[in-house]
Amino acid sequence: MREGPVARRLLRLVTALVLAFLLAPMVAVILLSFSPTELLALPPRGFSLRWYGELLDSARWMLAMKNSFVVAGATTVVATLLGTAAAVGLQLGRFRGKAVLVTILTLPMVTPYIVTAAAMFFAYSLVGLTGSLPGLVLAHTVVAVPFVVVSVLATLQTFDATLLRAAASLGASPATALIRIVVPNIWPGIAAGAIFAFATSLDEFVITLFMAGPGQFTLPRQMYASVREFLSPTILAAATMLFLCSLLFLLVSEALRVRAERRGRA
Repeated sequence: MREGPVARRLLRLVTALVLAFLLAPMVAVILLSFSPTELLALPPRGFSLRWYGELLDSARWMLAMKNSFVVAGATTVVATLLGTAAAVGLQLGRFRGKAVLVTILTLPMVTPYIVTAAAMFFAYSLVGLTGSLPGLVLAHTVVAVPFVVVSVLATLQTFDATLLRAAASLGASPATALIRIVVPNIWPGIAAGAIFAFATSLDEFVITLFMAGPGQFTLPRQMYASVREFLSPTILAAATMLFLCSLLFLLVSEALRVRAERRGRA
């Protein structure tokens, strides 16, 4: 009888230790980003927004931030459209080889990014897309589409296909049924996939290192370049902003998941 409470307390303790181990480096980065001096020490010797000011006043960092959000936004739009269309086709279509197609579409999730980046570099070089924003968007789309496909496919598992037959019997075209019936029922999965696509593109570094030119520096690549040139606490401010963006995306995605579950129960 006593083993139950003891086991639960032990599980909570282990969970807390694992979370502390995972979050400790990021907490240290956040604290150091508010250091008033270039000498980094924990705890910081004071509190200052100096490095955030330098981040916002730097033309290089602002260009990198602009490129990051432009590329991430464009990647999100393209990946969401392609991933949603692929997921709907896989779930509602009747043909052989669905498992093979799902494996191919999700392959970029398990392929090492260095392999994907090298392959893209040589392939895109043949058509002149390396060193350009469109090429970078397409490269990020390749690794972002699988997240949309997986998210939308999971939502489509609870979709009632008889609604499409009912719409067809009432004279609705396939496009009308897709827009007015399918999309409203699976929008939480589409939104979650779009969030993951945006976050994946925003944090992507390896592919950007291969594909981007001098004018396409993103935040991760600018952080890497700054580390090589001069280790400044400005990098910590940029890292904190990226972390907060990722945390916001995670919270929004979780809220959408909870809402979809409640809607499914209802």
